[in-house]
Amino acid sequence: EPWSRPGDYVLLRALTDIVCVSSACPDDTSAANGWNPTDIHVRTYSGEETFQRSIATRVTPDSEPKMTKQTGFHDSFAKHTRNFIEYNGYWLANCYADAGPIEEYHACRQKCIILDLSPLRKFEITGPDAEALCQYAFTRNMKTLAVGGVVYTAMCYEHGGMVDDGTVFRLGKDNFRWIGGSDYGGEWLRELAEKLGLKVLVRASTDQLHNVAVQGPESRDLLRKIVWTAPHNPEFDQLGWFRFTPARLNTESGTPFVLSRTGYTGELGYEVMCHPKDCAEIFDAIWQVGQDHGLKPMGLEALDMVRIEAGLIFAGYDFSDQTDPFEAGIGFTVPLKSKTDDFIGRDALIRRKENPMRKLVGLEIDSNVEVGHGDCVHVGRAQIGEVTSAIRSPLLGKNIALARVDVAHCEPGTELEIGKLDGHQKRLPARIAENLAAFDPKKERPRS
Repeated sequence: EPWSRPGDYVLLRALTDIVCVSSACPDDTSAANGWNPTDIHVRTYSGEETFQRSIATRVTPDSEPKMTKQTGFHDSFAKHTRNFIEYNGYWLANCYADAGPIEEYHACRQKCIILDLSPLRKFEITGPDAEALCQYAFTRNMKTLAVGGVVYTAMCYEHGGMVDDGTVFRLGKDNFRWIGGSDYGGEWLRELAEKLGLKVLVRASTDQLHNVAVQGPESRDLLRKIVWTAPHNPEFDQLGWFRFTPARLNTESGTPFVLSRTGYTGELGYEVMCHPKDCAEIFDAIWQVGQDHGLKPMGLEALDMVRIEAGLIFAGYDFSDQTDPFEAGIGFTVPLKSKTDDFIGRDALIRRKENPMRKLVGLEIDSNVEVGHGDCVHVGRAQIGEVTSAIRSPLLGKNIALARVDVAHCEPGTELEIGKLDGHQKRLPARIAENLAAFDPKKERPRS
């Protein structure tokens, strides 16, 4: 794994009685062990020993390794599948045995689904300078964010490249919550607070706040049956798009949780956040009333389909620290005219906006050959971009993709080719679509 060091260990399960051990260390060809071959020490355990399957990762090179965890909802979802994969330090379901990704996809588009999103990293930003830190760290204008409001934003480095994307919740005057995809987001916020000398506390709350997404056309009818809100908070049907409220299960004495009208599917939907000890109860309540609404659990395979159709970007695929928000297709998160306060990367983003080099576009592909992340995009012999995400859309019945291309060839209707094999021996015809989102580009469904 990245940033492995001498002394790190690997646990192997022997499928036979014979285990072969090599005395050579192959890591003198990579950064693992710092190109310094080290001895291999072997310890054996009896077959009766039990170990939880895990992968170790480090946030920074000098951090202690963290092992893969189970979310608070894991046991509830494990009743429906054994197909779990490692995602961002947690085990998440890839797909479910009963339905499979295509059926899960259609349930999201036609009925409703429940999806574990607990690995999203949460950070509580509190203190008298909390707003000042958020105003500087995020591209969106935090001064206009109302209490109870949520805003989607980018977080950038000084050169304009993206640290992460995510949502900011305003819980109070000096109380914000950042929800992103990376642990480093919290480290970056602390670095900025120290650099600016701000009186603010940034606390990780990922392990105290696990969440499921309930998404689909019937998600509102489902959750209406089990959500209670206090008189000073919005009623369930008053909760607008990108708003949140504290709530309880069924009655004023029910289990507490946070309900936000947000999602990552392009559908009407909500996210339910609660303490890990309450996850089983929350899941069971949603599952029970969901049976009248065709509720199905959804895994990461189906999630990839709906988010690519909706033109929603994914870290490590559609953007990186070399990509600015304009190149990532989320230029709307950088209000350079209305946000006059300085924020990190502002000068670089002004320069990048005035001199664009690449643009994220949607592609329609005239072929059933599978297209993958990193496939080259050509006009003639010249490569002018690369595919960032791609799927075969069940709704549209064809392959679609997100791709980052040179601005000289970014107009809708432009005929391109996707290179397979060495980029020249096999070409798939494609054209640039009218919109980045192949499905509901005006976001009318989540707004409904």
